[in-house]
Amino acid sequence: MTMEAEEIEKGVYVVGGAGISHPADCCVYLVDAGPEMVMIDAGAGPGAGSILKNVRDLGFDPSRIGHLVATHCHIDHIGGIAWIREETGCLVIGHQEDRDGIELGDPRLTAADLYGIEYWPTKVDVVLEGDEEVMKLGDLEFRFVAIPGHTPGSIAVLVDLLGVRFLFGQDVHGPFSDRWGSDVGRWRRSMEKLLGLEADILCEGHAWVFRGPEVRSYIEAQLRRHQHL
Repeated sequence: MTMEAEEIEKGVYVVGGAGISHPADCCVYLVDAGPEMVMIDAGAGPGAGSILKNVRDLGFDPSRIGHLVATHCHIDHIGGIAWIREETGCLVIGHQEDRDGIELGDPRLTAADLYGIEYWPTKVDVVLEGDEEVMKLGDLEFRFVAIPGHTPGSIAVLVDLLGVRFLFGQDVHGPFSDRWGSDVGRWRRSMEKLLGLEADILCEGHAWVFRGPEVRSYIEAQLRRHQHL
């Protein structure tokens, strides 16, 4: 299915994804924080040029992208970082627990061998280390919440914008594998943490966007789906 980059709500956009930029891409989101823009993930790599074109087509100069958040170290989320960083000069934010995958590019940790896509290792400029950290980027506060389970260093991003609470919870749905350090027990606790954030809109890594009561329903559905793991 072919889709287009679009505005989700005022100030938040989807600029990449399987039907938007490249079949291997996760959903890539963009937040307008005033003086700068913040990108959430970067796709698998081959679609990076399309992602930046989508940013331009929405009327934005990609050079405004000041930070790029790597929500975890899988190639469908980080493969495009090197390209986008080269084009924009942005700084990369990631968690210490997934840093080896992002910076060293182990094909098991990145799952690059499963995709058959070459990964270009990338430096993490801003390293998150704890369970939670708040950072002001542009005019907005970004709350980075550790949600280990899918990978050890998975993070979610919470942003309150114009009275709407956005939760960028990439790969809420899993999957899980010992090869990249999954822990289903930790994932369940992470999902309970996400439920407690009471987001108005969930921007998920592959399942698109959920609004209002759909947010809780989707997360709870994933907990039920994996209850026997």
